[in-house]
Amino acid sequence: MTFDLTALDPALLGPPFLAGLLILATHVPLGRQVLARGIVFLDLAVAQIAGLGVIAAHFAGIESGWMVQVFAVLAAIAGALLLHWSERRWPETQEALIGSVFVVAASAGLLMLAHDPHGGESLHDLLAGQILWVSNSQLIAAMLVTAVLGVLLLVGAAHISLGFYLLFACAVTLSVQLAGIYLVFASLILPALAVRRLPGRSGLMIAWAIGAAGYALGLVFSAMFDLPSGAMIVCALAWMAVVYGFLPRIPTKIKPSR
Repeated sequence: MTFDLTALDPALLGPPFLAGLLILATHVPLGRQVLARGIVFLDLAVAQIAGLGVIAAHFAGIESGWMVQVFAVLAAIAGALLLHWSERRWPETQEALIGSVFVVAASAGLLMLAHDPHGGESLHDLLAGQILWVSNSQLIAAMLVTAVLGVLLLVGAAHISLGFYLLFACAVTLSVQLAGIYLVFASLILPALAVRRLPGRSGLMIAWAIGAAGYALGLVFSAMFDLPSGAMIVCALAWMAVVYGFLPRIPTKIKPSR
């Protein structure tokens, strides 16, 4: 396999890296909440439902960017409300219900794309994303939405059960459009999993650093070796999480000398 250092163009890699930082800004704190609640696959389910909204808009012949976003957001919010209700009604089976919602939404999407000549390409974009080709208009919209979600996270809206589900739906809808379902799940879970034993702000900061390093390395290697960016970033995030897991820990308490 050959590599090309000339492919490391800041003009090409800068926008997707910024998109990754915007995704991490909301997904790291939400990921820690997901682990604490024990509903790891919520991200996949809500992301798939948001993707189903995109497919439904395409199926209805709607190509306008903002209308597609409306379909995606409404679908994700509807899915989040359904899962919030099921958590209150059947908390003991919530994880199984989340998995069921994911597989049903994925199957519905396949059925809607069955007779679309470009269905395979649309499905690939939904799953693996096209973060390398993120546009300036997408970045501006992502900055605005991330700023609003960030304020809501800071004031503790995600600590309320319904608030968590609604914030989650909005954040995932945005990130799926930028990065695809696989990378969204990896951004949510892998940094949070790596720092699961670290409390508060220190855990957040280290998780953000792990995520940022994963995006940077993934983009660099995908450009150098001409590999799919989304898949490469997922692998880089996993690698950074594993590397951090094996780093020696600095003792937090000093034992008194005898």
